[in-house]
Amino acid sequence: MHELGITQNIVAIVSEAANGRKVRRVTLEIGELSGVMADAVAFCFDVVAQGTVLEGAELDIRSIRGRARCSDCGAEFDMTALYTPCACGSRHLERLQGEELNIKTMELEEAA
Repeated sequence: MHELGITQNIVAIVSEAANGRKVRRVTLEIGELSGVMADAVAFCFDVVAQGTVLEGAELDIRSIRGRARCSDCGAEFDMTALYTPCACGSRHLERLQGEELNIKTMELEEAA
C-alpha cells in the first residue's frame, strides 16, 4: 500500500510548512485517475499524524474526476479509468484532469 508513504510525505510537507504551529485542517485534492486511494490515505492519516503538529487535524479530501480530450475528434469527456476510449472509438487522448495529488490548503491555529 503506497498510500502509507504518500500520507507520510503529506504530513512531512504540511509539518514543515506549518513551522511549529498546530494544524487544524488539511485539504487534499486526489484525482480519480491518480492511482491513489483516497480512503487509504484517510485511514493512514491519523496514525501518521500522531506526535506531529497535525495530530488531531481534520482531513478533507476532495475527489477530482477524470476528464480527457480526444485528439482525433476534439470531444471532451469524463474518464472513469485511464484507458477509457472516446465515443468515436479513439484512444488518442489528452488527459485534462484527474491525475492530481495536491495539498490544496492547510488551516493553522492562531499564533500565541
